[in-house]
Amino acid sequence: MTKKVSVFLRAVRGELKKVSWPNRAKLVRSTFIVIMAIIIFAVIIGGIDFVLFQILRLFMG
Repeated sequence: MTKKVSVFLRAVRGELKKVSWPNRAKLVRSTFIVIMAIIIFAVIIGGIDFVLFQILRLFMG
């Protein structure tokens, strides 16, 4: 069991050396884009939820 884990971890280390890691500027830019997309989708979904809630409240009285 220990030998299998050791072999696995060595393989993982070898694969991680092949990864093309982004530089800091690209990482910051990508993170900013992801955060902005999350905020935009949250606002859109929140807006749809609000509108549907108001419609439901109108029909329920």
